[in-house]
Amino acid sequence: MALNDTFVKTVKPDPAKAGGSKHADGYGLHLHVKNSGKYWRMAYRFAGKQKTLSFGTYPAITLAQARRRRDEARQQLADGVDPGVVKQVQKMALAVSAENTFEAIAREFHGVKKSGWSDTYAEKWLRLMTKDLFPPLGRMRLPDITAPMLLAQLRRVEKRGAKETAHTLRQTAGQVFRYGVQTGRCERNPVTDLQGALEPLTVKHMAAVLEPAKAGELLRAFDTYSGQPSTKAALQLSALLFQRPGNIRLMEWAWIDFDRAMLTIPSASMKRTKVHKLNGRPHFVPLAPQAIAILQELQSLTGHGRYVFPSLLTGERAMSENTVNTALRRLGYTSEEMTAHGFRAMARTLLIEQMPGVHADVIEAQLAHGKSGPLGAAYDRAEYMQQRRELMNIWADYLDKLRTGATVIQLKTA
Repeated sequence: MALNDTFVKTVKPDPAKAGGSKHADGYGLHLHVKNSGKYWRMAYRFAGKQKTLSFGTYPAITLAQARRRRDEARQQLADGVDPGVVKQVQKMALAVSAENTFEAIAREFHGVKKSGWSDTYAEKWLRLMTKDLFPPLGRMRLPDITAPMLLAQLRRVEKRGAKETAHTLRQTAGQVFRYGVQTGRCERNPVTDLQGALEPLTVKHMAAVLEPAKAGELLRAFDTYSGQPSTKAALQLSALLFQRPGNIRLMEWAWIDFDRAMLTIPSASMKRTKVHKLNGRPHFVPLAPQAIAILQELQSLTGHGRYVFPSLLTGERAMSENTVNTALRRLGYTSEEMTAHGFRAMARTLLIEQMPGVHADVIEAQLAHGKSGPLGAAYDRAEYMQQRRELMNIWADYLDKLRTGATVIQLKTA
């Protein structure tokens, strides 16, 4: 006797049957009622073997739906096809499809690459994707995502005022699609079609003092600074050493060799990829006598601790990343006039314009920039330090002349 909706809905497990009770509907379809639920099954024979096909559970699958699935299976049997094998193939196809989604491949790519990225970059990469691209595109198969679809999401990011983030997401999406092409999950990268589609970014350089006379005014302002002595020293050394603000504020006494007049910044503390942080050389900063004098005076104040510029609150951590910028504001310099990072631009500009005899590769090496010239790699090695030591001494003397207001002419070095 065929089943009906009322029976299917009201039937209860038979306590006398531990394995549950089976109620036939016809042509192999039956409802298997157990304490854990009601299961649709179909019994059939294929190639002389008795088999069972599962159609899901009630009420997710209704009686009418179960019958349609039974009829499809019977048609497959009539065509000489095992419906159980068809179901397995469909499940495999779904699994492969799930592995080919934008989010799945993006996370796979992230897992492959993150060991070579800095922790900060790896975290930011995944955070931006999770916020802006995974929600609308994450479940889509990579080959199904078109350039207009991606552009629509990037435009949403632009509209909230995050233009730089939109450009970053375009780049990261491009990385995912290139990886998809390389691993056979898609045939082309639609991101290449978005070249020029986003609003252009206005490149904003870090504010810096770039003229000799104004640099002299800045240096004289340091002499009038009435705040913490360590902050004043940080200002002075930022100009003398022109290293990245993070390397100045995180400077440790263990990095300083007074006998050799050398600051050695470990590779792990430099702005590098994770691989280069682990395997790269330290960055050497020769210390001119003026820098040595400032550090020796500061040593009596902070030399008992780890950091040259410790936090005024705890003393156990380095000073805040805002300390130097705040000091510049206190001296009357706005963020449009001078920043902590601007000391690097100031040094690079004045060294190139005022000291034409100094080789550009020496300047770039001392800035810890990537070297592109033929001498670049050589100047990055410790045994070629003499040129950099001469540069730092000349630079310190030049700053002294600017600070005192002496007439400064272009310095020609051998």
